[in-house]
Amino acid sequence: MKFLQKISNLFAGSQMGGKDGAFEIAVQCSRCGEVIRTRIDTANDLSAEYDESGKETSYYCRKVLIGKQGCFASIEVILRFDANRNLVERQIAGGNLVKE
Repeated sequence: MKFLQKISNLFAGSQMGGKDGAFEIAVQCSRCGEVIRTRIDTANDLSAEYDESGKETSYYCRKVLIGKQGCFASIEVILRFDANRNLVERQIAGGNLVKE
């Protein structure tokens, strides 16, 4: 029975991060005021950072967002996560975080 559970867990996907393994944020463009929402899949969108021994120590994600209203200003979002894929730092250039 444990064998079948292990196989099932392989295909079930990760439940880290927010709801269904995702982290969602909304930013407001500092130029035109448009609110842009994005979703980061914590199982697939994160890039690993390694220490000298080759062990994964943390993760990061960089997204460049451009709105739909014709402003075409880019908003750069950099998110840093710990080894357990919990958000520890965020940097936003060209916009501001919107609290939902």
